[in-house]
Amino acid sequence: MKFKLYIFFFLLSTSLFAQKVTTSVNVTKNKIGAEFKLTLKTDVDTLSKVKFPEAKNFGALEVIQSYKIDTVKNGARYQLIKNYGLTQFDSGKYTIPRIPVLINGKPSFSDSIKVEVNNIQVDTLKQKMYDIKDIAQVDSPLGNWWIYILVLLVLAVAGFFIYKYIKKRQSEPKEEAIIFKSPLEKATTLLQQLEGKELWQKGEIKYYYSELTDIARNYIEEEIHIPAMESTTSELIEALRKAAKQQKLKLSNETVENLEKVLKQADLVKFAKVKPLDFEIEEDKKRISNSIVTIHKSIPEVVEVDDELTAWNEQQKELARLAKLKRQKRNRIISTIAILFGMLFLFMCGLIYFKGLDYVKDNILGHPTKELVEGKWIYSEYGNPGVKVETPKVLKRIDAAKMLPKDAAALIKEMQTFGYGSLLEDFYITVSTVTYKQETQIDLDKTAEGYLKIMESQGAQNIIVKTEDFDTQKGISGKKAYGTMTVLNKIKGKSTKMYYELLLFSQNGGLQTILVMHREEDKYGQQIAERMLNSVELQTTP
Repeated sequence: MKFKLYIFFFLLSTSLFAQKVTTSVNVTKNKIGAEFKLTLKTDVDTLSKVKFPEAKNFGALEVIQSYKIDTVKNGARYQLIKNYGLTQFDSGKYTIPRIPVLINGKPSFSDSIKVEVNNIQVDTLKQKMYDIKDIAQVDSPLGNWWIYILVLLVLAVAGFFIYKYIKKRQSEPKEEAIIFKSPLEKATTLLQQLEGKELWQKGEIKYYYSELTDIARNYIEEEIHIPAMESTTSELIEALRKAAKQQKLKLSNETVENLEKVLKQADLVKFAKVKPLDFEIEEDKKRISNSIVTIHKSIPEVVEVDDELTAWNEQQKELARLAKLKRQKRNRIISTIAILFGMLFLFMCGLIYFKGLDYVKDNILGHPTKELVEGKWIYSEYGNPGVKVETPKVLKRIDAAKMLPKDAAALIKEMQTFGYGSLLEDFYITVSTVTYKQETQIDLDKTAEGYLKIMESQGAQNIIVKTEDFDTQKGISGKKAYGTMTVLNKIKGKSTKMYYELLLFSQNGGLQTILVMHREEDKYGQQIAERMLNSVELQTTP
């Protein structure tokens, strides 16, 4: 009895443990409109079914983001983690209520958590004020109406030729690849091709007998004009005997019986899964071949040799006519493609003449940095202490520690670098944060020189440097280095003049840097750099 109670309480405690919901929030105090990240965790076995709530509000807080469920396997159990993004646009103190999580259909509740939403303090002395901008003039998309008309014209011409081509192809007669002089020649050729496939030698006996009997049935249908393909074995044999009497065919009972044996054997192979021996298969093939030859000899001659030759010649003339039509169609297709390419070439030349080469590159061929400017931008935080910046693409983590000298790397406690592009491309972004093992007084001017020396070791030449002070919107001071450099691409064997802007900040002995590079004449790269650097904000170190 004690043992049973022990098992009962053990299972009860396991069940209770499986239904436990752990609750946490990333911060308890936040600004108006900022995100509270609520995390719910459950620890269940592999057979449990867990359903997290999908609501628009948890208490007075609005759910702005429901993140995907993360699953972590721990032995024979799973830990399911669900995150919610919550926010509130009124200041005050709020409570995230207990939230039900269904585990195997039964609710388990999270813990309630108190959070506080604070107003944003605005310092009008430090924050710069700007006048309202004038209304921007937007170019009408119909301004280049003639381009759209020309494109529609090209598409209409292309559609017309494609329509004519399809119509011509559908209207052409389809001829057989091989024309046989007589049903006997066709049957004999197909029997030879069947033997060349070696189906029954490969174990495909069913397919062999199916093709073998189809050849015989097709021959009888074409030669004697009875529905052999649609008839059963008994119906075919009966129809063959009647046709022999009506058409006065000199068919012996032995020929008909041999044909019937093979057809019945084929029925057993196809429907009863009978497997004949090798010598039986060879014998059946001979019976079919001999039956076809015997039937052919039994038919009275009604067509003269001259008539057969005349028919054959007519067939050859028809094949030659069809081959000529095919060549003409191929020539029409080639001509159509050449005309389309010619029109496209003239269209591109017209655009270059009236709009210029830069317009064609930007709007027709595509401009990589223009696409970045017009794409969806991302405002994110990188490194530690965090650097907040808006970029046209998410920056990916890169290992930049390998580029540092050994003596410099020995002083670094942690270094995180994120980037997009490279020095060998037309556009390059890096964001880097460094913390040192010991508190270090950082000279930003010398740090900028060292940073540029690293780029010089990677192929940059003729570096021109200018420096000035730089302040973020929140008044954090740093240094800005900017200028031009020549980057040599050893693979392509050409050099490109690049413009760069480098921001450096030093906080409590740490270092935060932001680098943007683009081709000197790239106006879109300049737009990206200005938008990025205007959005830079730093997380201050404690």
